[in-house]
Amino acid sequence: MRRFTLLAATAAFALASPALAATAKPQLGTFGFDTTGMDKTVKPGDDFFAYANGTWAKNTQIPADRSSYGGFAVLDDLSRERTREIIEAAAKSGAAGNADAQRVGTYYSTYMDDAGIEAKGIGAIKPSLDRIAAIATPADLARALGADQRIAIPGPFNVGVEQDPKSPDRYMVGMNQSGLGMPDRDYFLVDTPKFADTRAKYIKHIAAMFTLAGMPNAEARARAVFDLEKDMAQVQWSQVQNRDPVKTYNPLTPAVLATTAPGLDWATFLTAAGVGSEKTIDVAQPTAFTGMAKLVSDRPLAVWKDYLVLRTLKARSAVLPVAFQTENFVFTGTVLSGQPQIQPRWKRGVNAVNASMGEAVGQLYVAKYFSPDAKAKIDALVHNLLASMGQRIDQVDWMSPATKTQARAKLATFDPKIGYPSKWRDYSKLQVVAGDAVGNADRAAAFEYDRDLAKLGGPIDRTEWGMTPMTVNAYYNPPMNEIVFPAAILQAPFFDPAADPAVNYGAIGVVIGHEISHGFDDQGRQYDAKGALRDWWTPADATAFTARANKLIAQYDAYEPLPGTHIQGALTLGENIADLAGLRIAYEAYKLSLGGKPAPVIDGLTGDQRFFFGYAQVWRDKLRDESLLSRLTSDPHSPAPQRVYEVRNFTPWYDAFKVKPGEKLYLAPADRVRIW
Repeated sequence: MRRFTLLAATAAFALASPALAATAKPQLGTFGFDTTGMDKTVKPGDDFFAYANGTWAKNTQIPADRSSYGGFAVLDDLSRERTREIIEAAAKSGAAGNADAQRVGTYYSTYMDDAGIEAKGIGAIKPSLDRIAAIATPADLARALGADQRIAIPGPFNVGVEQDPKSPDRYMVGMNQSGLGMPDRDYFLVDTPKFADTRAKYIKHIAAMFTLAGMPNAEARARAVFDLEKDMAQVQWSQVQNRDPVKTYNPLTPAVLATTAPGLDWATFLTAAGVGSEKTIDVAQPTAFTGMAKLVSDRPLAVWKDYLVLRTLKARSAVLPVAFQTENFVFTGTVLSGQPQIQPRWKRGVNAVNASMGEAVGQLYVAKYFSPDAKAKIDALVHNLLASMGQRIDQVDWMSPATKTQARAKLATFDPKIGYPSKWRDYSKLQVVAGDAVGNADRAAAFEYDRDLAKLGGPIDRTEWGMTPMTVNAYYNPPMNEIVFPAAILQAPFFDPAADPAVNYGAIGVVIGHEISHGFDDQGRQYDAKGALRDWWTPADATAFTARANKLIAQYDAYEPLPGTHIQGALTLGENIADLAGLRIAYEAYKLSLGGKPAPVIDGLTGDQRFFFGYAQVWRDKLRDESLLSRLTSDPHSPAPQRVYEVRNFTPWYDAFKVKPGEKLYLAPADRVRIW
């Protein structure tokens, strides 16, 4: 791995050069931060999110076709518009000589053929419905549940390929719980007025889908399917339980799985799923599998068949007649997320193409919108932040030298990936047929599933990406020990070459630091330098880490973004640790970039103030209440305001804004959480 010292990386790339700043205008405000979005009637120490973003929040309306809106959504819209141009050009020209572009164009134009989809009606999925109708035995049901894996029709048991968490140099089959029609088991189980109302609407939605499919006794059958899903929810693990990488690692032989979870014909299921010859399977939630397999044998075959019909209708609703599209949106979009209007067909078409052939589109996207120069600059910055994290490891006072040595070894093996993959995915075996929207969806899902299965027994593909270049996001992958930053996130408000360096460090610097820090959060710290799930901490160091993490859990448990609904500190712990650590290492990298000189004052704001404004601006985001409830229930990320509130744990923020005791965000020094 190439190594960059912090000073050398800063010399190579200072986030915004004086020459560039002199000739180019920042995209936001005069120095990269939109000061018109502030609400100066609020004290920064009372609510820093509102101080930095309050006027923006008051004046910004969430578009009718969105459940939330903010900086991420702005870039997502830009990315999608650019992608639309690429896709529509491929569709119009036929992309002669470029087979992937031809597939992209045909997939999109077929998806957009509303008249053709309406003409085919529900007959487009008649082969699937006929296969379900033909189920007559428990073995038939097991076969159908297994076969649905290949075409991405969700069921109770999800099959995939993963790196063996304890031997990450090999692939293995992994299985986890799945199959619910609402965001989380709590929607089925928790007795609040909102959840009760959502449950009632879900039953009506199931009945409406059955009615559209011409099924008699739709209401009674809908109730039976709902009851089945509720019983599934009762045995499934919680989101917090699912965050434990040790408890969710359970390699079992198929024979032991059959003994552990009787009720399903596992041999038939696994064979139909294409993994019947595998000797070991990692079962993430064994007790949930036991409970759900029992439901397979206990519930009438007719109810399971109706369940499969529902899952098929919903999975393919986007390429069925508009009545199915509308009904599915009314529940998933409006009831669950509060979104008043369905997105225009072209937006859904772009999403569908990206989901099916994302790297084919991505190759065209980066050729037009992401320069080698931009890639080189961000690469330098990533190594700058990695060096800063190394200093953090050296300086923490609660970790022993032995554990620090292992932490340093892990940091040294980090693999940064910037912009786009070094090797593009081969789609030559994917068949896309004009006029067959349902078939294209089935074949694209099967192509991806088969591509995954083909990894088994082979070497680890370290060039593989889990996101497309057009994705406005980033991630850390523990078994690969990699941090990945797609091209689309490397734009304002996250990164602007013409912006003040302090703002860029507070924005993209913290984002990069966040992903680096995931390698050392409560989950990531359990993986070693080779990506193996292994305890490399001394007991005393693990205890010290946990004590600090528990303080952060308690801090976030106290936040109540919706009346009666708090943040789950244990669910959001990893992201909150990464935000806090990312803030610190980006700040320290910024200070070192100054080379010992004071930062200039710009528009009356110090460098430290601009750094924190850059951080707060990234989290300009608004959510509808329904979407917020869903996220509080199932999302490991805290809402935007509370992500900004991380600053209350960071002493330089107090100094920058003269925050005093008695102000709402004030924490006494002893109460400020400091992990890294």
